[in-house]
Amino acid sequence: MGFELLAPAGNLEKLKMALCYGADAVYLGGRNYGLRAFAGNFGFDELKEGIEIAHSSGKKIYLTMNIIPHNNDLEGMPEYVEAVSKLGVDAIIVSDPAVFSIVRETNPEMDIHISTQASNTNWRSVKFWQDNGAKRIILARELSLQEVREIHEKVPEVELEIFIHGAMCISYSGRCLLSNYMAGRDSNRGECAHPCRWKYNLVEEKRPGKYYPVYEDERGTFIFNSNDLCMIEHIPEIMNSGATSFKIEGRMKSSYYVATVVGAYRRAIDRYLSNPAGYKFDPEYLEEVSKASHRNFTTGFYFGKPDEKDQNYSSSLYIRDYDFVGLVLDYDKETGMAKVEQRNRMFLGEEVEVVVPGEKYFIQKIGVMENEERDPIDVAPHPQMIVYIHFDKPVCKYTMLRRKSMEE
Repeated sequence: MGFELLAPAGNLEKLKMALCYGADAVYLGGRNYGLRAFAGNFGFDELKEGIEIAHSSGKKIYLTMNIIPHNNDLEGMPEYVEAVSKLGVDAIIVSDPAVFSIVRETNPEMDIHISTQASNTNWRSVKFWQDNGAKRIILARELSLQEVREIHEKVPEVELEIFIHGAMCISYSGRCLLSNYMAGRDSNRGECAHPCRWKYNLVEEKRPGKYYPVYEDERGTFIFNSNDLCMIEHIPEIMNSGATSFKIEGRMKSSYYVATVVGAYRRAIDRYLSNPAGYKFDPEYLEEVSKASHRNFTTGFYFGKPDEKDQNYSSSLYIRDYDFVGLVLDYDKETGMAKVEQRNRMFLGEEVEVVVPGEKYFIQKIGVMENEERDPIDVAPHPQMIVYIHFDKPVCKYTMLRRKSMEE
């Protein structure tokens, strides 16, 4: 296969945005058996529509079934696998041998991807899964690019998938009990409360009220808040790692986040593929991903073990410098007017960045804005209200409008 840019989709809108902005494939969860219980997720009708949309443009859909199941979770699983197989999913992502065996028995032709939850960190475990019929291994985040290359050299026939952008997990790729212990929510069954993002101090039992710093040992830190992975500045390195699928984390993230990050990586990867020897990084790509909600960036384990610079000890808050204010639903080439769904309050005369799929954004002032009855208005204050805006340059469906955040 060629190189694949893989995007998250928490619901149907995010799926459409991911594909429109350049994803080659999308991973998503159904209503059962996935590890993002609080994402929108897909019922059978939505899944069917999403698969049809993807396949109509030659793209793929991967379905997550990567929980660590208990006995009762296995009930009805063969029937579920049979149903999603008939809908046409291109692969099922699993982490547990029981789920793996059920998928194999129910549909021997189904491609199976081994989830990062299985914590594959060496070539022997990768070969084990390949020997048992897995098509792809989603490697643990805790690997260097050199280790990824070694795995590819040892097991060249299996597809390797690596994360290139998004949140990092303090535990080994999600194998964490903090959420269970502190919030009664099982991270391995899709309900993580993210207590690793909470603020902690260490207090000795006999010295209440006296706070001590918390240090890490050579294996890492286990509670605190990691910065976000970002490999946009290292496209040549990831493209030459031996991996062929490059994954963006974020099924809980917004449509704006998915489109912005996917669009930046799509342009960077395409630029590299067009001329690998002459590729030069464009700082605009980093600027672009920084306009989506994020924490400070890190390269994770790819160039060595993380240190204190890869952690944020003071805050778990996201950096949100830009607001997503509108989404184009339709465009009239003759008049230059677009039908726009409001996502944040917009004002006549304000300057916005207009992000067209596959293109660099342009800036314009909102000079003409009308309500749904086509009466001129000065402000669009109501959530998801429909307005009509004149654009200085051509736009298309799923073009996004954003502006510098109005919050201090």
